[in-house]
Amino acid sequence: MEEKKERPARRDQRKRQEDDGLIKKLIQVNRVTKTVKGGRNMRFAALVVVGDGNGSVGYGMGKSKEVPEAIEKATAQAKKSMRKVSLKDTSIPHTVTGVFGRGSVLMMPAAQGTGVIAGGPVRAVMEAAGVKDVRTKSHGTSNPINCVKAAVYGLYELMSPEDVAAARGKSVEELSL
Repeated sequence: MEEKKERPARRDQRKRQEDDGLIKKLIQVNRVTKTVKGGRNMRFAALVVVGDGNGSVGYGMGKSKEVPEAIEKATAQAKKSMRKVSLKDTSIPHTVTGVFGRGSVLMMPAAQGTGVIAGGPVRAVMEAAGVKDVRTKSHGTSNPINCVKAAVYGLYELMSPEDVAAARGKSVEELSL
């Protein structure tokens, strides 16, 4: 007699999908309203940062009538927007300023053991990217969306010594002279 295989429940499938080794950080859930003829339409907007803790990071925003659905949409968008960033050991290779709108985030490398010195949204970006030692300062706006975008764009601008050498058509040894 042949045994029938049971199909896993939806909950099990969802857990398998979520267990993909990525670090997911929910930054903000915002209730937004749209006034229409019949009254107000309430929706929720979510901001999520996703990273692998090893140099890849992305962010996403999702909007829906329900909070979990908005978070799901934001996470899916964040996974699609993930890009690799250059890291040097546990820190970043050089000082960089990420700018978005009126917000800017100054990121400076730090010695091993310093930790992540950053405020709320920027801290989540650094932890998701796998940066363990960094000093940051946000200037301009304190809007979480703008802070996250500025931090992510700043990380995307980072270049390792190998990248700089390749862009200039030289070797790494020639650059250090």
